[in-house]
Amino acid sequence: MKEVKSYKKGRIHDVTAKPLAKFLDERGWLCELYRSDEIDAAVMPTMAYISMTQPGVARGPHEHKDQTDYFCFMGPSNFKVYLWDARVDSPSYGVKQVLFAGLDAPMMVVVPPGVVHAYKNVGTENGIVFNGPNRLYAGEGKREPVDETRHEEVAASPFQLD
Repeated sequence: MKEVKSYKKGRIHDVTAKPLAKFLDERGWLCELYRSDEIDAAVMPTMAYISMTQPGVARGPHEHKDQTDYFCFMGPSNFKVYLWDARVDSPSYGVKQVLFAGLDAPMMVVVPPGVVHAYKNVGTENGIVFNGPNRLYAGEGKREPVDETRHEEVAASPFQLD
């Protein structure tokens, strides 16, 4: 297959997006991020981290060769999530998918290897994102190369945020 120069809008094969439920009571709220009885063993997180992204700031686009990301966007801000299917053997190769997630639409998004991804805080508050990837960052003891190909600084990249 030839290299994709521009991506068409659509849904990406193997990307999962599921609304997250917040359970409210007088103390605040609780949100289940993942459960082992609802997730494929191949996607099961091996580590977890949270990040804070300031309003107007984007993270990515980048992709992983072997790692699956398990993102949860719950607030207190909103994010525009960009996905591009760069997997030549995928039925949705060449497709770009955009999701809105966060405070107004709490969501879990599973991003498989080879799907280029980015997210941008489109709200007015600092935004918190949880990630539970299925691979350790830099491997056991942080002694391996990082599984990440970054596209942010590539001017002619087809992975542009709007």
